[in-house]
Amino acid sequence: MQSQQKTTILLNFFKIILLLALFSFRFFPQKNIILSIKPLDATPDTLSNTPVLTGPSVLLNKNKLIWGGSVIKGEDGLYHMFFSTWNSEPGNLKFSDSWVLHSEIGYAVSKYPDRDFKIRKIVLQGRKQEGDSTAWDAQVVHNPHIKKFNNNYYLYYVGSRDPGYQTKGSPGESLNKRNRVQQSQKIGVIEFDSFNDLLQGNFNRPDKPLLSPRTRVKNKDVINPSPEGTIAKPDNIIVVNPSVVYRPSDRKYLLYFKGNWYDPHWRGVHGVAISDSPTGPFKTMDNIIFDIRMPDGKIASAEDPYVWYYNKYNCFYAIVKDFSGKLTSVEPGLAILKSKDGIKWEKPEVPTYIKKEVLLKDNVRFKVSHLERPQLLIDTDGTPIVLYAACSVVPAFNLKNTGTFNIQIPLMVTDQ
Repeated sequence: MQSQQKTTILLNFFKIILLLALFSFRFFPQKNIILSIKPLDATPDTLSNTPVLTGPSVLLNKNKLIWGGSVIKGEDGLYHMFFSTWNSEPGNLKFSDSWVLHSEIGYAVSKYPDRDFKIRKIVLQGRKQEGDSTAWDAQVVHNPHIKKFNNNYYLYYVGSRDPGYQTKGSPGESLNKRNRVQQSQKIGVIEFDSFNDLLQGNFNRPDKPLLSPRTRVKNKDVINPSPEGTIAKPDNIIVVNPSVVYRPSDRKYLLYFKGNWYDPHWRGVHGVAISDSPTGPFKTMDNIIFDIRMPDGKIASAEDPYVWYYNKYNCFYAIVKDFSGKLTSVEPGLAILKSKDGIKWEKPEVPTYIKKEVLLKDNVRFKVSHLERPQLLIDTDGTPIVLYAACSVVPAFNLKNTGTFNIQIPLMVTDQ
């Protein structure tokens, strides 16, 4: 009898615990997180022709431009970075043109997550450099995103090629090479077992992209437009800037991307594609992602999302570039969004963001012109450790041979 009573008491106790847990999840399902930057090891060099930051926490090349970097910790205990890099030749082009035509993906490695990355080599370039000018990624590769799933590594990237001069009288006849390549951007992935395999070229580079646009809607100056009356999908004309995350609830992989809309003016929109595998096939949804409607009815545009799953709160977070300051509620910078399912996103009750500035070792806040293409190093629990961001001290659009770089910013995470 006493044994039965003890069993009943224990059962009731566990029921109470379960109810309290369910109550807590129901009314407090997600908390806000605040990402605060810590000092990085860098020094302003404002005396050169192009002001830059230099130091252990900066990946800079004095002869080439460097953009976003994505980092992962390897089985060897080292930190492996993939980054976009290029120069202005041929043609002595400015930044806004040269990345479209010449970007390659470089590789760097460090013993530390937030400093001392050393450039090893170019690991991926336009396939025309290997003799294939017809491949979908023949011209350029850009914006790498490295992930590890099921003990394998996956390097997602943007690729494109020049489809050539368009026939006279076609909607794309007036487009120059730069814009033809820009309109042909798609997303690809390479899979490899180890970084030694990658460096030795022991990986498969698929002949087809992982994700391609379903619609090509634009009123003029467009290559291969969709039939008149087609409704533009989020993956309109291009798919770029991949961010991939695993969703534990249904064991799916979510691939976020940006497309271009013209309604009537340009704006970037984001979508998501879903798959059972990191290498697809991915099914693209019609939902627009990350478009947050503000109280005045206007859409707060975002770009360059990095999405991760935070085990502590069983939800997704995204860090995005906020063009206008509508998401931060203060000024343009890097804003945080959150989601329960990875599809429907919302702005935190109290906006949290990172300004376009860095904190130097003497605690001086140094303003920069660009702080974008955010990528994070995440621990096994989903807690952000380091922010990697494309940066420049002065506006980048007219830069040619140097002046843009990647910085590694250690983070402090607090709950709100």
